[in-house]
Amino acid sequence: MSIEKKHAKVSDAAVLDKLATLPELKRRQILGLMLAAPAMGLTSLLAGCGGSDSGGTDNSSTPGTGNSGSGGSSASSSSAASSSAASSAALVSSFTLAALPDTQFYPRYASGYMGKLYQKRYSSINGLYDNPFKSQTQWLAANAARLKLAFTSHLGDVVDQPYYYASKYEASSPWSSSTNLVSGTQLSDGTVTKEWELASQAMQVLEAAKCPYSILAGNHDVGANGSNIQWGPDWGVDSSGFTNTDGYQDGGTFRTSYDQPYLHVFPTARAQQQSTFGGRHSSGFHEYHIFTAEGNKWLVLAMSWRASDDAISWANSVIAQNPTLPVILTSHQFAGIGSDGTTAAETAYSKYLWDKLIKNNDQIFMVISGHYHGSCSLVKQNAAGHDVFIMVIDYQMAYMGGNGLMRMYEFDLTNNRIVASSFSPWVPEKPAADLNEFDSAWLTASNHAFTLNINFAKRFAGFNSTFTVTAGSTSGSLTDAAKQLILTNFTQPTQHVGTVATGVDDYPVVSGTAAHWRFYNAGAADGAQLTSGNVVKDISGNANDVTLMTWSGSLSDLSWSTDHHYLSATPGSVQFKNSTQTHFNYFVTQTGMPVNTATFENGYTLETFIYIDPAWTITNNSWMGIIYRLGARSKATDVSWTSGVDTGDTMMMMAISNLMEIQWEVVPTNATSNFACWSGGITAGQWLHIAIVNDPADGYATTMYVEGAPILRNNSGMDGIRTTGEKLTAIGAAQYGGSMNNGFIGKIGEIRIVPKPLTSDQWLTARATKSASSSSTSV
Repeated sequence: MSIEKKHAKVSDAAVLDKLATLPELKRRQILGLMLAAPAMGLTSLLAGCGGSDSGGTDNSSTPGTGNSGSGGSSASSSSAASSSAASSAALVSSFTLAALPDTQFYPRYASGYMGKLYQKRYSSINGLYDNPFKSQTQWLAANAARLKLAFTSHLGDVVDQPYYYASKYEASSPWSSSTNLVSGTQLSDGTVTKEWELASQAMQVLEAAKCPYSILAGNHDVGANGSNIQWGPDWGVDSSGFTNTDGYQDGGTFRTSYDQPYLHVFPTARAQQQSTFGGRHSSGFHEYHIFTAEGNKWLVLAMSWRASDDAISWANSVIAQNPTLPVILTSHQFAGIGSDGTTAAETAYSKYLWDKLIKNNDQIFMVISGHYHGSCSLVKQNAAGHDVFIMVIDYQMAYMGGNGLMRMYEFDLTNNRIVASSFSPWVPEKPAADLNEFDSAWLTASNHAFTLNINFAKRFAGFNSTFTVTAGSTSGSLTDAAKQLILTNFTQPTQHVGTVATGVDDYPVVSGTAAHWRFYNAGAADGAQLTSGNVVKDISGNANDVTLMTWSGSLSDLSWSTDHHYLSATPGSVQFKNSTQTHFNYFVTQTGMPVNTATFENGYTLETFIYIDPAWTITNNSWMGIIYRLGARSKATDVSWTSGVDTGDTMMMMAISNLMEIQWEVVPTNATSNFACWSGGITAGQWLHIAIVNDPADGYATTMYVEGAPILRNNSGMDGIRTTGEKLTAIGAAQYGGSMNNGFIGKIGEIRIVPKPLTSDQWLTARATKSASSSSTSV
């Protein structure tokens, strides 16, 4: 299909290479996975860009310990961005494979049930590309011939809420041979609105274009109708004692005895429509395909979440029945990723699957999986002493639920290499006015873009002595061709670094501010311990002072710090250490202070600067509180609660979830249930500015901004904030059922609450006499 062009054209190949390797600001690292240098727009950025914060573009080697002498393959330090220079003018034998990682948020937040958040956020986008999943498959279908796309693999977590299939939620329709979700105007007119059907539509785009693909079920796809459970334990990085015999597996009694939406929407009969289809395991959850590219046959083995021992035996038999074919194994969960989002880590399950399936099958030379948030690579040697390339890709916690990011592998048989690249076909389709500095169309960091050196004929010689590298038919690099398709006609907005405050008063003072706490002590040395009953003044003039409480913690866990966000005029912070679910310290207001009972019917803006300690763990620190309005909802006497509301929670809370997301949740004055906004995944060890803006002019829509970037999972209809009987406000801990818990670990710089919506030039990141837009510095 034709692609609407709307960004300034940049077509020179050398310029595209330059754009794809420009260094990136440290500030962009605040979103957990957006650590790669973006491809910037030439017209606004090329002349002004210099060195990076770290001293240059990251071209370090692919993570792993590849042995260049083992079977003719090794990990290379070359990045995909340098493929142009390495390309020969001679024709080469090459093709591409595409991988779609964890698309779960795309159909969920494009669904009518969840409010069509993508369509609402990008209201002027061409309807053909109004959700990232559909944009990905349409781009692949439109460019399959140009890129010599041989096959596409979906890595699972196709949807997010599998049980929404049921009639009490969305009443989705099953797939049948007559299902057609891409005919007429259905791709652009918004008539497909259900989560499973949106996912089905996206994959049918490939079917209609005769682009073969494999698909598998992730843990978010195997929940059953009538139950929201997602089957099986997650034997992750920190797990041990793995046993693959529990009843949650597809050979056990639980998965097969429940009604599975996945098997209705992606049944075996649907997979059989593809010319590459080889077969499925009896459960319907695992499949294999054989495709032909450049004169050779290749096998893709797709294993769903938590494959049973029976399914692993089936997979071994599939390989045995095709003894000469090189095998690419795709699995929803395999290797893990460290807390940095870039370092590969073994899991109990990856070790199990390695021993039971991969180690002794020399045909498996490549493993691709999702599930763990980030991108990383690992090289292991199998029993034959040959390299197996292991890669994890999952962008769901990046900006906008993944921002359409996907992976392409160019198999260059002539030059004995596989070039991996990561990019977003959706970002260039967004209206230019809606783009911001967090929209990256092409990633270049070494965990997202890299080259694997592999002598194909030598690596496969042990099982296929006739593997042939055919005469070349491709001119130039297919990776470069993809880069041209993505970056031409795309200009990334200017990055703004802001202006550092000239003093403690260099911020916009807003009249009517309800409360403003600045957590620093000008007279204390860095690291000095706080004192018992320490009071932090409210500088708004409303006397909402907060007093330190250490009854469940220790003064030794608190200290003054000179560390702060670089755009905060407050030259310090308070550091909370050693916090857990039961060991914590916090600050609290006193009864009668006005901020406790303010209902904010004219809207509000809440801002804070926070730093999450790298010592954060799920066990000790998930759901840790930043600011809470105390008092269980059950104590409210003027509310008849909607069914399903957790009345142990409070009326207002800002917390960090178990996935390290920012949660803002309130009960509005006009509602009898709770409403929430959620960020994507964030990272520890970095300062963040968070702004929550509630605007009556927009139907009391509430928007969360992280470092100035609007997040996707916002909400509307949130008229003010209710109060309860306790009428206190706590900073640095959470509360549930009236009991304090879940202490904050890290640093808090300041918190300000204003009883009206503010624009960014009035935020604490702006300066006293200049707006954010005029004071920002382009780089």
